[in-house]
Amino acid sequence: MKNILYKNTKISFTDSGEGNAIVLLHGFLENKKMWTEYVSLLSDKHRVITIDLLGHGESDCLGYVHSMEDNAGAVNEVLKHLEIEKAIVHGHSMGGYVGLAFAELYPEKIQKLVLQNSTSKEDNEEKKLNRTRAIKAVKQNYVSFVSLAIANLFSENNRTRLAEEIEKVKSEALKTPLQGIVASLEGMKIRKDREWLLKENRFPILLILGKKDPVLNYEESLSQVENTTAELVSFKDGHMSQIENKEALKTVLQEFFQ
Repeated sequence: MKNILYKNTKISFTDSGEGNAIVLLHGFLENKKMWTEYVSLLSDKHRVITIDLLGHGESDCLGYVHSMEDNAGAVNEVLKHLEIEKAIVHGHSMGGYVGLAFAELYPEKIQKLVLQNSTSKEDNEEKKLNRTRAIKAVKQNYVSFVSLAIANLFSENNRTRLAEEIEKVKSEALKTPLQGIVASLEGMKIRKDREWLLKENRFPILLILGKKDPVLNYEESLSQVENTTAELVSFKDGHMSQIENKEALKTVLQEFFQ
């Protein structure tokens, strides 16, 4: 576990293995621990960096809004500190939004980009409204909001089958400070549309979707890859492919990261 300062704010990260650099970015209410099994798998052949995004895990809060650009700046600061000039960036959900912001701000540093259960589209008006409601809900009842938010990431048929895993994800999520949650919701609400990045074809992009994702509409998400060279992999389950489709995801990533 290592730390650096970005805009006077502590950013926590890990650095394992040697070789081609891979940066793993977690989603909303998650932290770098979610990647433990994947780090073990990938660090055999690669240098794997995991980073706690602003207000998550052991990274501190920067302010009242954690923009995707500020998160991308923190990622860049870690890479500069580690003297890594180019990396494969893999982001789950909100981590994907950060990956896209990083790709826009530092295109020369991206080797490949993976968007897992994520989207390059900005929030529509309804989603923005839902983020505002979520901010109100978490301020009113933090524990209830977090517990419900985590359960709702899994496809319905997995909520019983993976009950034990879901509890583990909840217990990590409940370590996220209220300010970190609110600032991230505010940041996601104002994020830019970055669909153009998929069309520009500057570097290989892989989009991983869940057909029963309760958060991202699968059919809507498909339109992003039309007329692009981005690869698409679809799994049969929900928003948490790293748990719901673990073995299949491992295979896909190992192939793409080669």
